[in-house]
Amino acid sequence: MRIGSELRNSDSVETVTSPYDGAPVGEVCVGKDGDMDDAIAASSSAFDTMRRLPTHRRVSILEGVAARLQERTEELALLMARESGKPIRFCRGEVQRAVVTFTLGASEARRLGGEVMPIDLQPRAEGRLCLFTRVPRGPVAAISPFNFPLNLIAHKLSPAVAVGASMVLKPPPQCPLTGHRLGDILAEAGLPEGALSVLHCSPKTAQRMVEDDRMKVLSFTGSDVVGWKLKALAGRKQVLLELGGNAPCVLDEDVDLDEAMGSIVTGSWANAGQVCIKVQRIYVHRSRFEEFLEKFLHATHEVKCGDPLDEETVVGPMIEKVHVERVLAWIEEARRAGAKVHCGGDADGQVLHPTILTDVKPEMRVCKDEVFGPVTVVEPFDRFEEALAACNAGRFGLQAGVFTRDIGRALQAFRELDYGGVMINDVPTFRVDNFPYGGTRDSGFGREGVRFAMEEMTEPKVLVLRG
Repeated sequence: MRIGSELRNSDSVETVTSPYDGAPVGEVCVGKDGDMDDAIAASSSAFDTMRRLPTHRRVSILEGVAARLQERTEELALLMARESGKPIRFCRGEVQRAVVTFTLGASEARRLGGEVMPIDLQPRAEGRLCLFTRVPRGPVAAISPFNFPLNLIAHKLSPAVAVGASMVLKPPPQCPLTGHRLGDILAEAGLPEGALSVLHCSPKTAQRMVEDDRMKVLSFTGSDVVGWKLKALAGRKQVLLELGGNAPCVLDEDVDLDEAMGSIVTGSWANAGQVCIKVQRIYVHRSRFEEFLEKFLHATHEVKCGDPLDEETVVGPMIEKVHVERVLAWIEEARRAGAKVHCGGDADGQVLHPTILTDVKPEMRVCKDEVFGPVTVVEPFDRFEEALAACNAGRFGLQAGVFTRDIGRALQAFRELDYGGVMINDVPTFRVDNFPYGGTRDSGFGREGVRFAMEEMTEPKVLVLRG
């Protein structure tokens, strides 16, 4: 464990194994309540150093992390593939995204500032100069999930370093080794001692930093049930929640299906559907429905499943057996209620085969909840307004995709869809690391994207000078 400036051992050690074949990947110490208390104290103590860190130092640290990630791309990609089961091709892409995320932190650190404001709106304010700048709120408590074990952590640590905040990180319990490796890289890049603690621990132990008033910001990515519970426990903290969804994708009658198919297939099946903006619900104009379904089935049959270390694999294992069982139960529940299973619906070990369903009712869990697995629902619509209404039905609102050649319908979708992001002529799975990312309703609270996370982690501080 990295507890402040100390690398600490523990008498409790867990073996991290591959979700594909159960092979051991490494060992990690398990932090206890006392370790977390020490990490919180270290972060509180180090905050004064971090907030005083000059811009050039913060930039140097972030650029140093980006350079080291670039140099160690293959090492980190292999570690991620082995401990999380994410196919190696996507792991390499994730390292490159993390390089961008830390580079963005360096860029935004240079621009972090404020503005001069006129305040002589009344005679009593004449002769005064007013300006404000943004200052870090305080230490950041970061909790990250397994599906992006490097870049989702980067989206918490990069903006924290950029604004000058200390951090305590709980990496994903199923695959914590990548987070620990990133902690080492930050130390190598010159992060001040004590500014980052990284410890693998139970949810109960992690809750201590959620409730502790010395931690001023909570950044959590994970399930909506856990996220809203943590927000209720966080007290006066600034809270950022990214909680997932059941992302819809609309295909209008004028769409070139062949052109759209590649991104739809990847958006549906990549990383075994364990992506919070994976294509879960597809609504196709009735005049193109049968054609789309045939093409989608054909393309899905071509998708390679299995060993995440195979360069061609798209669908690797799900992270845990319990999730395989859950998704299979949801599929069977839908089938018994009248849904048609066109392919998939079975598993080989923890590799659940891509599953396409039709005749699904909105109240079925494969439709209304976040499946977080390789299951996609396809349904027809007659009027564009009906498709938008179907997208808005339910409690999530992270990102939606709309394929259309009609600019009026594109703008209508942007106006009417109650989502944090609307992708036109692309799948909802599209994300670039600088735009504001987050959702409405049960999908979250606040926004990530380095510049926008920095705004969440800071607050304005006003100076008024009287001549």
